Amino acid sequence: MATGEVRLEVPASPEFLRITRIMVAGVASRLGFTLDEVEDLRIAIDELCFALVGKGRTGIIAIRYLMLDDGLAVEGDGHFTDDGANEPTLSPMSHQILGAMVDEVELGRGPDGPTFRMVKRLRPA
Repeated sequence: MATGEVRLEVPASPEFLRITRIMVAGVASRLGFTLDEVEDLRIAIDELCFALVGKGRTGIIAIRYLMLDDGLAVEGDGHFTDDGANEPTLSPMSHQILGAMVDEVELGRGPDGPTFRMVKRLRPA
């Protein structure tokens, strides 16, 4: 199993979130996740990135895809030049979706702006 880290920065705009989904699919496939699990991760990262950017912000989202011995962790940080004082939030539906698709999820505020972390563990074969 490969371990390591892949980094990606994209503009904080919804049209660029597609790139974060493509990257999570590529990394998850390399780690041995099933097609269904890869799709779950694509949906989960979309929910979390949208929680940071909403309909668009001025700045970037920095994403780290951390390849673990037993799965994948994804961490995201919003770096915005606009106000950004609002706490990132998830709708009740997003909470439910994420609870069904990933093993761990956190959304909050870091020193430089909003952040998220999600973890998906590989299931034993």
